[in-house]
Amino acid sequence: RYFDVAFALTAIVFTLPLTLLIAACVKLGDGGPIFYGHPRITSTGKVFKCLKFRTMHVNAEQKLAQILERDPEARAEWERTFKLKNDPRVTRVGRFLRSTSLDELPQFLNVLKGEMSVVGARPIVYEELDNYYKENAGLYCSTKPGMTGLWQVGKRSDTTDYAERVKLDRWYVLNNSFWLDLKIIVKTLVAMINRKGAY
Repeated sequence: RYFDVAFALTAIVFTLPLTLLIAACVKLGDGGPIFYGHPRITSTGKVFKCLKFRTMHVNAEQKLAQILERDPEARAEWERTFKLKNDPRVTRVGRFLRSTSLDELPQFLNVLKGEMSVVGARPIVYEELDNYYKENAGLYCSTKPGMTGLWQVGKRSDTTDYAERVKLDRWYVLNNSFWLDLKIIVKTLVAMINRKGAY
C-alpha cells in the first residue's frame, strides 16, 4: 500500500502537464465529459467507479445496443471479449489514448483512494465474475484490481481466450510479490511504447 501511494503521487505530479493537455483535447473534441467512471469490482466484491479519460462519444451506450442488434459478428465478439476491436463508438482522440493506454492515467486517483493497486488482476465487472471466474471468484475478490498486470505485459487486448485471462489473474493472485510487481511495471512501460495489442 505504501508503494502504491508513493508511486501514484509521483506519477500524478510528473504527468500533470500531460493530464491537463489530454483533458483539454477530450473536452474540445465534442464538448462532453472529460472523465468516464465504469463500475468495476475491488476487494471483497465491492463496486467502485474505475476512472478513465472518456474515449467514446457521449451516446456510446445507445450506439453499442444498435451495433449488437444489427451485427451478429460484433455481438459474438462482444460476448467473447467484452470489447470491439474496430469500435465505431471511439472518438479520434480516444483511439490514440487507448493505443497508448494514456486513457488510464486517472486511475492513479483510484489507487490513492485504495480501490485499485498499481499492479494487480484485471479490473472486471460482475457479469465477467459470474460468467467466467466462477470457482475463482473468491480468489479474485481477495485482492484489488491493478492499473496494469500480467494481461497488460502479454497480449493485452489481443487475448481472445477468456480462460487465459482468468488463468493469468489466478496465477498473479497466488504468486504476487513486490519484485514481480516491479518487473510488470517495467514491462508495462515497454508495452505502452510499442503500442501493441491495445484498442
